Amino acid sequence: MSSYYPRTKDLTRTRKSLTESPPSSPSPTDKNYRHERLSRYDSSGESATDKPVGRTGSYTRRETRLAALNRQEQDSTAKDYKKMYAEALHENERLKSRLQDSKQELVKIRSQLEKVTQRHDRISERSTALDMEKREKQALEKRVSNMEEEIKVGPESRRGEG
Repeated sequence: MSSYYPRTKDLTRTRKSLTESPPSSPSPTDKNYRHERLSRYDSSGESATDKPVGRTGSYTRRETRLAALNRQEQDSTAKDYKKMYAEALHENERLKSRLQDSKQELVKIRSQLEKVTQRHDRISERSTALDMEKREKQALEKRVSNMEEEIKVGPESRRGEG
């Protein structure tokens, strides 16, 4: 890089010249220069001189390889999605089956609970009835014993009165 000016000085000079110049409308020569530049480019925007002539074959092969790799990745991705979908369906079916089993077990347990509750109610009713019968029996026994005492005491008290 042999130049008369160091690089920093050259850049500062161009910067100053760009900032110091007043804005102007494009001149007719600028328009022609742009037209010339555009005509040198093909429709893709690349210059005809920028295209490598001898390397197109290697670029084409590389693009073909990349496209094939992309297709393989897409295929494997699609297969992965299909596999994941099948696994998810299988898991859903398994979970539905477990849910159904749990519901059936819940129904059985509820019916058993209902039966036990009914038995308990019957037993408590029976125990209440038994308690009432015991009380009645005790009351009757007490009454019988009172009557027996009256009978014993009754003839003796009549003798003493008469």
